[in-house]
Amino acid sequence: SPLNPLFQAMESEVSAAFDSGEPEDVLSRAFKLSVTREDICTLQPRGWLNDRIMNFYMGLLVERSKKEGYPAVHAFNTFFYSKLSSTSHKGVKKWTKGVDIFEHDVILVPVHLRTHWTLLVVDLREKTIKYFDSLGQKGDHICKTILKYLEEESREKRNIELTASEWTLHSMGSEEIPQQNNGNDCGVFVCKFADFISRDKPIIFTQEHMPYFRRKMVWEIIHQQLL
Repeated sequence: SPLNPLFQAMESEVSAAFDSGEPEDVLSRAFKLSVTREDICTLQPRGWLNDRIMNFYMGLLVERSKKEGYPAVHAFNTFFYSKLSSTSHKGVKKWTKGVDIFEHDVILVPVHLRTHWTLLVVDLREKTIKYFDSLGQKGDHICKTILKYLEEESREKRNIELTASEWTLHSMGSEEIPQQNNGNDCGVFVCKFADFISRDKPIIFTQEHMPYFRRKMVWEIIHQQLL
């Protein structure tokens, strides 16, 4: 097929990213982040994605959302939720300096729970807060924490009271979204949940797609471009 040479070129590029050179080599720079070969190697099979890979990928999703026909997306940094939950709105007030999050359609909040990545998604169009966990755990308290944050942010920045009762909070069940069947793909699941949601697409991938998604993400991060 005509795609084969392209696919082979991509494959050899991905292999080179993993195999040749020093761990501290910088392979991509954007969004005030430098991604090294060591970071990229977390995308190898069974690797645990780190904050830099997660934040870089969220940056790519936000960039894409500025194009015609995509929902407007705001993504918080992976450190946002732990800071918010350990302090309060005051502790993260400066994180939205110069940004009105309420002008967006979708807000992505990657959540790091010690050794597990999950995703919280605010849809401002639908007034929903949904929690996506590829191990099927509930995150109702995380949804509530974010709703409280939105109330305080709205009051502070726009002087508008949100009506909490208009909002729907929901932890996605294991029968509603794909689940991982190992202990290391949670970061990839979070990135792909965010990818599909930020295009308003139904989440139709499965555990089987993970090896392919990992390699694809290497290429996308190095080229700073989503395929």
